[in-house]
Amino acid sequence: MGMSVTISAAVAEDAEQIFKLQYLAFQREAELYGNYLIQPLTQSLDSLKGELATDTVLVARLGDEIVGTVRGSVDEEGTAKIAKLCVHPRLQGHGLGARLLRAVEEALAGPGTATRFRLHTGHKSESNLRLYRKAGYVRVGGRTASDGVQLVILEKEAKDPTDFAVSA
Repeated sequence: MGMSVTISAAVAEDAEQIFKLQYLAFQREAELYGNYLIQPLTQSLDSLKGELATDTVLVARLGDEIVGTVRGSVDEEGTAKIAKLCVHPRLQGHGLGARLLRAVEEALAGPGTATRFRLHTGHKSESNLRLYRKAGYVRVGGRTASDGVQLVILEKEAKDPTDFAVSA
């Protein structure tokens, strides 16, 4: 009998598992850019604990194991910034990243909060770019991260949760 993956809010006790998953999942990105100083690999556990206390942090669990995570926050202008979406390498390519992305969008788009979603990824990260484009994100710019990686900045408008389509 197989287990299903559930998505829920992270709790403080999840910090170490999230930290280890992030380190494992971002190895492929680091290899792609030949740069092991990317922020997800150099972030401290204390910094991550701070994000758990202030941001919306979701985890995907397979039993007791955290196999995916994503973070987000909404700024004063209503821009929801989504960051550090990652899935355990053995579960990548099965739609879990898309599920986490939708879940964090829903969590950040409560009434009167987010008006748009913004995220970024490295310019060589084709699978990430494909996921974001499929989810409706469009490129709005780029920048060079402090670690030297060229980033693509993508956005999409947040839909009002009270707007819905009726079909017959």
